[in-house]
Parts: sequence; C-alpha cells; structure tokens
Amino acid sequence: MTLKLSSELVDVAKGSGHAIFKKEETCRMTEANKAFAHFR
Repeated sequence: MTLKLSSELVDVAKGSGHAIFKKEETCRMTEANKAFAHFR
C-alpha cells in the first residue's frame, strides 16, 4: 500500500498517473454534458 501510494504521488508530481487521467476524463465528461444540457 505504501509503495503504491508513493508511486502515485510521484506520478502526480510528474503530471501522469491514474489520478491525473481520471481528473482529465471527468473534466471531458462534464464539458460534454454541458454541451448537451439544453436538450433537456
């Protein structure tokens, strides 16, 4: 657990890793939802 956490923190500092990917994916999804929000 400690090793995985430390490697994830190093990846975040470099700008890569699962946390960064998940954040960017979430931002893309919210932008897509905003574009189609007027259809409701």
